[in-house]
Amino acid sequence: MSVPSKIGRYLVERRLGAGAFATVWLAEDEALESWVAIKVLADNWAHHPDVRARFEQEAQILRRADSERLVRVLDIGELPDGRPYLVMTYADGGTLDERIDAGPLPVREAVQIAVDIARAVAVLHDSGVLHRDLKPSNVLFHTVRGRRRVLVADLGLAKEIAHASGFTVVAGTPGYMAPEQLRPGGGLDVRADVHAIGAILSRMLGSRAAVPKALDRVVQRALETDPAKRWPSAEALADALEEAAMPARAPRRWPGRVIGSAVATAAVLAIGGAALAQPTAEGWRRVTDATGALSVAVPASWAHQLADGGWDPASVGLPAGRAPGLAVGEDLKDFSDPSGTSPGVFAGLGAAAGIRSPGHDGCTRAPDRRVVVDGLTGRVQRWTGCGGGVTSYSETVLISNDGRGVYLQIRQADAVDRTDAVLRGVRIIRSSRTSSTGG
Repeated sequence: MSVPSKIGRYLVERRLGAGAFATVWLAEDEALESWVAIKVLADNWAHHPDVRARFEQEAQILRRADSERLVRVLDIGELPDGRPYLVMTYADGGTLDERIDAGPLPVREAVQIAVDIARAVAVLHDSGVLHRDLKPSNVLFHTVRGRRRVLVADLGLAKEIAHASGFTVVAGTPGYMAPEQLRPGGGLDVRADVHAIGAILSRMLGSRAAVPKALDRVVQRALETDPAKRWPSAEALADALEEAAMPARAPRRWPGRVIGSAVATAAVLAIGGAALAQPTAEGWRRVTDATGALSVAVPASWAHQLADGGWDPASVGLPAGRAPGLAVGEDLKDFSDPSGTSPGVFAGLGAAAGIRSPGHDGCTRAPDRRVVVDGLTGRVQRWTGCGGGVTSYSETVLISNDGRGVYLQIRQADAVDRTDAVLRGVRIIRSSRTSSTGG
């Protein structure tokens, strides 16, 4: 196959891969000085209306889901011969298939990759879409600011969940397809993708004897022949994997660190255990401090690590001591760095009067505003555009009717302001034991 010099306005470098329906090229976007992947429909399928419609539907699905966990469509176009093409994120780290072929994966790494896949698939399911063709070659790695990110790609076989019961054509890849996918009209739902994730993790783990029994049980449930016996959703599978991978009684200790200006000392736990027993709104997760005195709800994508061992209120101008507190975030090591960008929340109980909220250099201060949420009142101070980007901070002290206060710092890493939603999820539990400084 000859290499085209250009596709649209993009300069083609080389071919990345080819399948039955399309070829993917690496190309340079000179205007934005970045690399992109361009997927071009194969010539022999360009004049099949159903195949062309499926190709174009992939772009529509990806734009609708629009998640950092999925390959993003950046542009679309048509070649002079009429073939459509999609310009997408270029994943510079290759595929999971290539990673597996390079040698065995450590158990912890394999589980984390499976969790990332499941979280990505959960985004698709929330958008009303089944993937139907999850496999290692459709899982990509992309490096963003020095951190590896897992991306799910190739939605050429994706379909609306609402129409899943009427599928009449067998589609998928043997070895990863759920049994019901082999039966036309088999009545598919999100559990078909759950089976595929289990099959992918099973391949990553291989026939290794060192797989913990709890983890093996999670995988075997995902692979159940009967969909009713599987995990009910990709999100539930991700939660179960994280819990199974947690050490039973030996969490890594997290030394005293500054969370913005608040100090928290606690065990860092991968979220998924008893600390998340309380239900909350769909797509959000509730976490509670070790004493049971304080809990907050955060977006599920933030809830990767929890530090629940309390704080010293002296960090915000209150009398020194110990009080209930917690930090929850995507990456607590990064969250504890004032120059970090990962999202998270710190919350700590303390006396209502005298709390001194910090300022944030390099950010723009928004006008303060009063809030009333679930019987708590307070004032929100908000900083945006931190470091010239989209990172923002919200600081507030919420005061209960009996005079107790809870200090919160919320760091957000995108342009969506969830401050009020986080504040609505704050709970001070009166019956729990607290320290003398807890108010």
